Amino acid sequence: MGTQQNRSERDTFAGMYAARLARLWAVERGLAFGRLDQADGQRFYIGKIGMTDDEQNRLLIDWRAPVAQPFYRATPARPMGVTRRRHLQTRGRTVIGVEDDLLDLDAMSEADRVTLSGEAALLAALDEERTGRMRDIVATIQAEQDRVIRADLSGVLVVQGGPGTGKTVVALHRAAYLLYSHRERLERRGVLILGPNPTFLRYIEQVLPSLGETDALLSTVGELYPGITATRRDRPEVAALKGDPRMAEVLARAVRDRQRVPRRPIELPLGRYTLTIDGRMLDSARSKAVKSRRPHNAARAIFVRSLLNALARQAARKLGKGLIDEEELADLREDLRTEPVVKAALNRLWPYLTPQRLLLGLYGSAERLEYAAGELLTPRERELLRREGGEWTDSDVPLLDEAAELLGEIDEQVLRASAAHAEEELAAARLAEQRERESELAYAREVLELTGLSDVMEAERLAERQRDEGPHLTTAERAAADRTWAYGHVIVDEAQELTPMAWRAVMRRIPSRSMTIVGDIAQTGASGGARSWAAVLDPYVAGRWRQETLTVNYRTPVELMEVAADVLHAIDPSLEPPRSVRHSGARPWAAPLGELASLAKASAEAGGKTAVLAPESMLEEVGATVTAAVGGAVLVRPGVRAGAEALDAPVAIMGVTDAKGLEFDSVIVVEPARIAGESPRGLSDLYVALTRATQRLGVVHDLPLPAYLRRLSPCPNI
Repeated sequence: MGTQQNRSERDTFAGMYAARLARLWAVERGLAFGRLDQADGQRFYIGKIGMTDDEQNRLLIDWRAPVAQPFYRATPARPMGVTRRRHLQTRGRTVIGVEDDLLDLDAMSEADRVTLSGEAALLAALDEERTGRMRDIVATIQAEQDRVIRADLSGVLVVQGGPGTGKTVVALHRAAYLLYSHRERLERRGVLILGPNPTFLRYIEQVLPSLGETDALLSTVGELYPGITATRRDRPEVAALKGDPRMAEVLARAVRDRQRVPRRPIELPLGRYTLTIDGRMLDSARSKAVKSRRPHNAARAIFVRSLLNALARQAARKLGKGLIDEEELADLREDLRTEPVVKAALNRLWPYLTPQRLLLGLYGSAERLEYAAGELLTPRERELLRREGGEWTDSDVPLLDEAAELLGEIDEQVLRASAAHAEEELAAARLAEQRERESELAYAREVLELTGLSDVMEAERLAERQRDEGPHLTTAERAAADRTWAYGHVIVDEAQELTPMAWRAVMRRIPSRSMTIVGDIAQTGASGGARSWAAVLDPYVAGRWRQETLTVNYRTPVELMEVAADVLHAIDPSLEPPRSVRHSGARPWAAPLGELASLAKASAEAGGKTAVLAPESMLEEVGATVTAAVGGAVLVRPGVRAGAEALDAPVAIMGVTDAKGLEFDSVIVVEPARIAGESPRGLSDLYVALTRATQRLGVVHDLPLPAYLRRLSPCPNI
């Protein structure tokens, strides 16, 4: 049957080949997409991964390899030794089109000149209909994007770019590039990619697998705390308050509140005698615990030990023992520890706390809020935090993370030992395990008898080898389950939306500060979001972050960007919109709100994907109107992870927050004045809404249109 080493090697090779096969299946679509013809006569085919034949001749160059850089960076002015860059268009395994970029005609032979074909593939890719999922751009990466993708791993890189500049897809390709260039380091620690909302994560989830990378963790801030998934959003003013850096001190004081000791003595009746916990004992125990500088739950052991020592000496005096040695003191201390009245007092004086219990206790008690908030928060702000129970919001998660840092881990063995039914549960678990092993052993005996191998191998050994040791967890899965996991690299998309408290949670996960920060300050919609990158990053990496700016808008046509640029000017006259590279030929239009149903239906029939973006206060009403008129239309409710049906639907109805980072062939914006007025940064939300379309843009309204939307034309279909 082979030695243990043989089996280990077999399992290792099986795992390696299974992973390789999974990568090959993932990258098959568009596997080879380009060719470089060099002046020295060499030709290299470029693809999503590298491949060789049996003789180790290179068949395909990985797009991330240094030799592939000219495919993205070579220009006629700087050809980098390349005469022609050829783009291959494939369907399955068949080449259906060829596009050539001519970089050095003089260096080409006559035979090569007669095979020239077409123009660059970029505009053709931009004009394709959306599929409901982000696609990789590995075949059409532009020079300024390639510079960002291949930037150094170390330090914090900020990628600032307006709508349509490809920030997100560049960040994802950067993740793939870093995993290729620093695989040993990043496979061990993993890459975390943070997106703005659950819908966005669903939208981008296929990009990295299509590039052969499956070990990055995609998450929102609301999913960062293991075991907690935020299911709703707070009102903007509540979210801004919970994201305020003052909340860090509020939580620290809330923990100290649970460590306060009473002034009056506590009597502990123990049958033959009564013990007393007085103020001096409490002050001494608390002082020792606080001076340890340990988190609350870890410091509890010091507090408890100090009190138990004092109570044991007091009990010895009550029993007439006088001075006792350390062994007798330990025995008395353990006897007291198990006394119900003593345990109840210790748990009341310094309780074990979970972040959930601390936060709900704070929200649910006006008295605790008043102590913890004190002069830090106004009475109105304290009232905004008040609530009894309820679902967790995405704004709560950074606070839970902060509380976990202050509280530390709870000793699970102590908790289990104090549970009322611990022994019964343990006995039941042991019995279940014994029965399972007996069943496995019986099955092993049967197998050996049927195969005639009972004389060769023991049933116990076969059962042990076949026993399920549990699923193998990927780096991403292990990281997702561990709040204290330190990642190798963190990418934050739509980073302008993160609050200061969210940034504290993110920074805990990347002590090396190897990060890619992607966003656009002009699109900040959250009340507690960023106003400048310096304000966000200087508290953590002052003087140690660098910025790259993407300036070309590949998504939004000129006609649509002219309308959005007027809104950008209203936000800040000094801001410059990104430069659009193409025209759509369709003028943005305006129509009465009452025409929404028919216009949404016409847009769906025109093909591609349509988004109806509405103020959140109108979302249910608009959703009912559109879903009744358009078969297959789907309403995306705030904060709810969209299923495949939402992104695959011909028409999706959603709020602007859930549309961040997404793109659609057509967009209909509902009541722009109301979007602009519903939050302190509503103009930024409107700017986002107007820049989601790749082809067509319309606005429906009953309220008067703001002056900055004067470029809209009457709808041609009504």
